[in-house]
Amino acid sequence: MPLPPRVQPGPPLTAAQKQRYSRHLLLDGLGEEGQRRLLASRVLVVGAGGLGSPALLYLAAAGVGTIGIVDDDVVDVSNLQRQVVHATADVGRPKVDSAAERVQALNPDVVVERHRVRLTQDNARELLRGYDVVLDGTDNFPTRYLVDDTCAVLGMPLVWGSILRFDAQVAVFWSRPPGTVPGVTLRDLFPAPPPPGTTPSCGEAGVLGAMCGQVGSLMAAEAVKLLTGMGETLLGRVAVLDVLGARWSEIPLAPRPAARAAAAGTGAAAVPAPQRDVSPAPAALITAAGLARRLADREGGRDTLVVLDVREAAERTIVTIPGTAHIPLGEVLADPEAALRRVRAGDEACDVVVHCRSGQRSAQAAHALAATGASVLDLDGGVLAWVRDVDPSLPTY
Repeated sequence: MPLPPRVQPGPPLTAAQKQRYSRHLLLDGLGEEGQRRLLASRVLVVGAGGLGSPALLYLAAAGVGTIGIVDDDVVDVSNLQRQVVHATADVGRPKVDSAAERVQALNPDVVVERHRVRLTQDNARELLRGYDVVLDGTDNFPTRYLVDDTCAVLGMPLVWGSILRFDAQVAVFWSRPPGTVPGVTLRDLFPAPPPPGTTPSCGEAGVLGAMCGQVGSLMAAEAVKLLTGMGETLLGRVAVLDVLGARWSEIPLAPRPAARAAAAGTGAAAVPAPQRDVSPAPAALITAAGLARRLADREGGRDTLVVLDVREAAERTIVTIPGTAHIPLGEVLADPEAALRRVRAGDEACDVVVHCRSGQRSAQAAHALAATGASVLDLDGGVLAWVRDVDPSLPTY
């Protein structure tokens, strides 16, 4: 069902703007009035990563008048495989800065508002309020639910995308759309985030870079439709991409009263609930430098520790810490005692040092292994810390 435009038309186009946006002006349903709406609109993009990058470029090219960017990260070389708004020369720079410069270089009509902050319960409402549409390009569940809950409270439309490996999903959520259209939110699709560690991130499982362009471009198109009232949006539908099969499919999405009630019970429907820490109690940590010393002692026969890598096998093809055993996290959690027997190989007294890429998965593994009574240490910062502090010649991801 078509929705009314989110934005009133701005001033008449200049001659230069008519030339720049001429291909838009030729489109039925968009035309000059729609372009004036775009130039008067305000869109917030949360995350300048794989999805935010193409979305930002196409929103800027379309002439969205004000674009806000929320991201507290810096550009890493491993981002460049998919985060096309950044360049090699931007490595180490704040993403909001490199993205803002690229957007403004693409289209001087665009005003960019930089928000180099992490979205939290304390700042979410203030950051989102005042924009016409929000695009969520984040890659972690707490932030996704925080953005959705905040949009639901404010009654703002949210364009949402999710990618992993070779699959993606795109939808429009809006708790209170105009007219008789039923409102839906992320909690109607997924009532609650999955338990920590049960779903891998792109940094753990990988993602096809070109797919980010497909999905981010679709998200930008959904924002343009919401702003101008053109066409039919994905509100009440979820577009699902299987890039290996070259297929888009669609599933309907309807309100779930039970999910809304559960969210209201935690306060999420009225005020986004604080993110409850459900992580296991932390294990004792060992630094990368400390592990390097103990591995040197092991080589000299003065230590008997074992190092367990709980990443997936594909991650080990990129970088490994020398002398490590390997059991994926899922197998460790399924049977911690069997995992210990495998890595200790009969030496019941030796310490076990657990590591992953950055420390999130290894914390879970260390907790499970320590529950058996074993002496377990968790490598602080994971393999990323090893590369940074011990062997910078190794690649990271």
